[in-house]
Amino acid sequence: MTSHLRRLTGALALGSAALLALAACAGSDATAGSTASAEAAVDGGNLTFAISVDSHCIDPQQVGNNDAIAIARQTVASLTIQDPQTGEIKPWLAESFTVNDDATSFAFTLKDGPTYADGSPIDAESVKTNFEAIRALGAKAVLGSTYLSGVSSIDVVDAQHVTVNFSAPSAQFLQATSTFSLGLLSPATAAVSQEDRCAGKYIGSGPFSVKSYTPDQEAVLEKRADYDWAPADAAHQGAAHLDTITYKVVPESGNRTGSLQSGQIDATAAIAPTDLTLFQSGGYTTVNRANPGVVYNLYPNESTPKLADENVRVAISKAIDRDEITQTLLTADDVDAQAVLSSTTPLFAPQSNLVFDPDAAKSLLEKSGWTVGSDGIREKGGEKLSFLVTYWQSPKEVLELVQQQLRAVGIDLQLKFASIADVQAAAATGTQDFGYGNLTRADPDVLRTVFSARGTQNNNHREPSEVDDVLDAQAATTDTVARQKLVDQAQQLLIAEGHSIPIYQLSTTIVAADTVHDLKFEASSRLDFYDTWISQ
Repeated sequence: MTSHLRRLTGALALGSAALLALAACAGSDATAGSTASAEAAVDGGNLTFAISVDSHCIDPQQVGNNDAIAIARQTVASLTIQDPQTGEIKPWLAESFTVNDDATSFAFTLKDGPTYADGSPIDAESVKTNFEAIRALGAKAVLGSTYLSGVSSIDVVDAQHVTVNFSAPSAQFLQATSTFSLGLLSPATAAVSQEDRCAGKYIGSGPFSVKSYTPDQEAVLEKRADYDWAPADAAHQGAAHLDTITYKVVPESGNRTGSLQSGQIDATAAIAPTDLTLFQSGGYTTVNRANPGVVYNLYPNESTPKLADENVRVAISKAIDRDEITQTLLTADDVDAQAVLSSTTPLFAPQSNLVFDPDAAKSLLEKSGWTVGSDGIREKGGEKLSFLVTYWQSPKEVLELVQQQLRAVGIDLQLKFASIADVQAAAATGTQDFGYGNLTRADPDVLRTVFSARGTQNNNHREPSEVDDVLDAQAATTDTVARQKLVDQAQQLLIAEGHSIPIYQLSTTIVAADTVHDLKFEASSRLDFYDTWISQ
């Protein structure tokens, strides 16, 4: 693969986490998206992987945090799998599938033989039980419930055949069946409480099962000896190579770096970019993949008086210099956020109205009556043009640079770091000024999940408008050319009306000891440990 070493320029140095990392391959020959090896795989051993945060839930049908997903994805298989290079949807638990012309009916023929970890068969009735249970979870199934929105019936034809029907076209659903969110759990899990499921008390269908989970400390997965239904494109068939995977919660960036150097951990996706040079020499491998989906955004709460003003929202977007973010905090090889969607998302196209124009930003603010005060911050009617962003994600330096850029046009952006729970609690009140984050998914319908005013998230806290009709239309369109036009139109409206304020494009990076082989990314840049093995 082409290798790129992260070089930081400018005054700001990045802190913890590898959310912005794009790094080099070193220490072994690697193929794109994998710590690949020419050696023959060896069975056995434990891989210790460091994560930076524990969201206190590892149930694949409820999680949304990347570290939790790294655990949960290993425990479930899905009906289909998405090719990370082409985006093509291929069979996994389903040996074949058909979609009708208007994408309202999806018929799956299941493989004969796969089982859940409790020995029960993965059959059509269990697929129905899973999808109905996800719908019953509602907002707790933060992603899966949106993928199943509009389901009118789930028909079990016989043990190997199931058809999912929608009341309106759902072009996104086939890709959704490849995600961890619609990964299959034993029907017995449907009767387990949400809290117990989050605590790891669920029965999966994947190559690993939960052995133990101690919140804020570690999760341990153990391989299923009877697993023998890997996707056809996997590097091997049968049980996973690793006996166990131990996920250690290591919140401090410096501790993750030291732990990898000392051999206390084998790999992590959370090395600070400033520390990557420590792993350039022999002994380590570093690989990366850009995350598809919605780029990191500020989501304005349009129910608040100041952000109800479109001029203010658009001014904030125009005041952000995304090129400076890339050049100062990323590398010359990185790409600016060029749209609401990431450049690796199917149907991505740069959007011409996403521009840095501080003069236009100032004019919009003046038009809305916000004039510069004695301290350089704009004010109107005795009130400052000041906002608060409460966030948990690292690195904080991105928001600090945005803070500086907004101050240059007279906007005061206050930053408050908090726990995931506190951020979620603040969001639940609906009174916060901005949400902050991204959402990874290798399908453009991720736009509707994040931004639709008719959806369960409604991150903007706004009433439905034209953009929601366009978002619904792209979800109902199976023609690729027509869908491309609608996806572009939706992004143009989201930017033009200030519903989306893109900041930067996320990449995920794995840094591993060179004893770790075949640790891969799937299509949505989720980690895949099935083929992974460790030199003994």
